[in-house]
Amino acid sequence: MTDAHYHSIRFDASACHGCMACLRVCPTQAIRVRRGHAVMIEDRCIDCGECIKVCAKNAVVPLTASPSGLGGYDYTVAIPSPALYTQFDGEVTPGTILQALRNSGFDEAATLSWSCGAVTHAIELYFAEYRGPGPLISSFCPSVVRLVQIKYPELVDQLLPVLSPREVAAREAKRKAAADTGLPLDRVHAVYVTPCPAKMVSIVDHPGMEASYIDSAVGISDLFPLLAPVIREVQTSHAKVPETETAAGLGWAFSINLPSTLPAEDTLSVWGLPNVLRILDDIDKGKLQRYTFVECHACFEGCVSGALTVENPYVARARALRLQQSLPKRDLVDAAEMRARHERGEFRTTVPFAVRPPSPLGRDIVTAIARMQERDGIAAGLPGIDCGACGSPTCATFAEDVVMGEAEQAQCVVLRQGQLEEQLARLAAQGAAATQERGREIR
Repeated sequence: MTDAHYHSIRFDASACHGCMACLRVCPTQAIRVRRGHAVMIEDRCIDCGECIKVCAKNAVVPLTASPSGLGGYDYTVAIPSPALYTQFDGEVTPGTILQALRNSGFDEAATLSWSCGAVTHAIELYFAEYRGPGPLISSFCPSVVRLVQIKYPELVDQLLPVLSPREVAAREAKRKAAADTGLPLDRVHAVYVTPCPAKMVSIVDHPGMEASYIDSAVGISDLFPLLAPVIREVQTSHAKVPETETAAGLGWAFSINLPSTLPAEDTLSVWGLPNVLRILDDIDKGKLQRYTFVECHACFEGCVSGALTVENPYVARARALRLQQSLPKRDLVDAAEMRARHERGEFRTTVPFAVRPPSPLGRDIVTAIARMQERDGIAAGLPGIDCGACGSPTCATFAEDVVMGEAEQAQCVVLRQGQLEEQLARLAAQGAAATQERGREIR
């Protein structure tokens, strides 16, 4: 691990108007609005990118690489998310997009199809041997992994210890490039074309791994305007473009290709963080032990609705379904090879998933308990309407912010309004009494 609180987004105070849209959508209550600007509570943020989607001022900045800064390497391989294939109008095939990536300056562009199939087989083999508690939780969405690490630390051992297709694809592509060119592996640069900023977390912070095979990531939204004209050039050239993507590989843009060996009634597929939170709550309470595997996507509709995509997610999903009809259905992996590589541990994560609970209320238990009691006392006196006008998402978080010295109780506008109304009523009563007294004096 590098930085326990590395994040792939930042807030630009110069652009932020303090509108509170980001505060309202944050699923982990990791945002506050202080002095008119949004600020991040770093140990609660899971880098889901929901704040990016709702910010009308572009004040939430994803920390991905710039396409213009990818030319300083000996050999650069693009690893596109399958979501990239769903972003273009017309009859644009994955093969055309891969060729356009090569024509745009990448030395190679590698499909995820083989690695998606390999990971599907690896999941099957892992479940055939697994005898631990269930259900296991998919670990391919970095935001879900971080959500478990922060909010459900007792469930980290139930995160599936299998490498994601993007990591497997980057590893295989770098090995092939090194063999083809004679370059050392550290001179081959793998760039993930990402639909969301959370993938940067998995590169820099690499949960479950000693180091990521991916070196950097560029957002689909950043690459799109550069790639679109090159795609048209590839199409008008009428050059024969081989198709290396498969229907199953493309399916990972909006769903994981669940292993056929897992009965459908023993698995759950969940999209969107509000729904993921509900399911994880139930797992935490021991309610879902009859299920074997839970596939979790932070984004509704899966990766096609990531914060760094450009197409309407429902249109993108429909396009993916159409593309699947025209793509080969074949399985690109050899079962015997997969078993041999599985036994060598080639598809397993290499280090345990870490627990990352938020900072406690105090450095010692006595202080923490005292602050909890103070927090609860303050919360009991608040209106409980969770309006957010104070700059905290709920009355409970506001009470905690007051205890931690990050806010003042006077910032509650509802309480202040009530106090002003009481003061005005007292003044009115005093004025009426004074008027009556003067009337008596005159008489």
